[in-house]
Amino acid sequence: MSFRKICQWCVQHEASKQGEENGDVKQQVMPAPWVRRGESTITLTHVLFGANIAVFLAMVLSSGSVSADFPPSVIIPYGANFGPLTLSGDWWRFVSYMFLHGSLLHIAFNMWCLWDLGKLCESLYGRWTYAAVYLLTGVAGGVASVGWNPRVLSVGASGAIFGLAGALISSFYLGEFSLPRIAIGGTLRSLLIFAGFNLFFGSFFPGIDNACHIGGLISGLILGALIAWLAPQPDAPVRRFTVLAIVAVAVAASGFGVVQWRGGPFRFARTMQALSDQGPDRGIAQLQAVVKQQPNFVEGHNALAEAYFSKSQYPQAEAEFKRVLELQPANSQARFELGLVYLSEKRSDDAKNTFRQLSAQDANDGKAHYGLALTMADEGKHQEAIDEFKTAVQLGTPYTGLYYEMGQSYAKLKMYDEAIDAYIQERDKNGDDPDLENALAEAYQAKGMTQQAQVARSRAEDLKKGPSNH
Repeated sequence: MSFRKICQWCVQHEASKQGEENGDVKQQVMPAPWVRRGESTITLTHVLFGANIAVFLAMVLSSGSVSADFPPSVIIPYGANFGPLTLSGDWWRFVSYMFLHGSLLHIAFNMWCLWDLGKLCESLYGRWTYAAVYLLTGVAGGVASVGWNPRVLSVGASGAIFGLAGALISSFYLGEFSLPRIAIGGTLRSLLIFAGFNLFFGSFFPGIDNACHIGGLISGLILGALIAWLAPQPDAPVRRFTVLAIVAVAVAASGFGVVQWRGGPFRFARTMQALSDQGPDRGIAQLQAVVKQQPNFVEGHNALAEAYFSKSQYPQAEAEFKRVLELQPANSQARFELGLVYLSEKRSDDAKNTFRQLSAQDANDGKAHYGLALTMADEGKHQEAIDEFKTAVQLGTPYTGLYYEMGQSYAKLKMYDEAIDAYIQERDKNGDDPDLENALAEAYQAKGMTQQAQVARSRAEDLKKGPSNH
């Protein structure tokens, strides 16, 4: 079965040879199928060419240089395809990257290729099909790039240009257009040489994103074949649109698959950044989305539990820490923080059992002793708490507040000298704060050291006010 369209003159000539028609009939003058009538002299290739040049000039103005490759600080804000950003929500980078270029040589080569291939593709397919081929194959190239290596920073029109080459190869090979055989053969050889040489060349030089080239080429071959098989006639727009829509859905599905496959760690990292920059309210919503998409993502559940804990949403924090322990029973940090949640809920027995489980996992885990010390102090058993605090210190537990809590237990037992020493160690190791200075003031006052108590209170007031402006 052949999908080649045959021109009317060829049909007439063949009929004449078989005696079915008078051979003296004059050949009709028919316009070449690659010549479009009634369209503006400004082609889509001109528009794409101009858009790429305009963006390049804007990048030159931003960087102040055209002599070397643009640094990431310039091309990322303009929309480079970069996995940590593209796969964590900036999906528009699948389109924007194809209008950016890394250097003068880069854009010069790509625009030379676009000028030649674009004009040919636009003349054969028409403006809107050409636009669809360019964008769809460019996006497919971007998807292939982040799928193959999501940490590669990718820019350039070459994915879309390889897509045009692939579509033309399929179209010429399958005979969609009634061009002369000599013209078809020569152009097809040129396209094959172009694709083969550039892929071979790109495999030997760092900095060339061959995954993007291959993604664009393969998607172009498929798209060109489907147009040739199913919708070769430009005057059948419904068929042509249906083919393009099917390919668009396939490209979108591929992109979604790559986002799900590769994007989890990047979405999590971006969510943690939002948690840091914008506070727990924004971060909690994003973390909920992360763990919904990845129910077994331990880091996501742990971060969500900590965010809930910071907002004093203890039941939710408890549920998330338990989920972490279901997935990772040996996660000592999650078990420790679950114990702290129980303490915050005034569930002393549950907290004690949790910290003892932690100690049973590892008798030398200082966190377990620190947690038990906090539990004993909460129950008013301050001497037992002090013993556990000392064990935690001996095991090198680095937690901020450990010496402060120890000092609180000493103060409850009216052991003010020991309390003062503990508070001072806390200040020396972890810095000062108003609560610590007020605790020192109370200990000094209890010992009758009024002057030292007043100095500590003054420090507390100064710390509450913050740094002075001069």
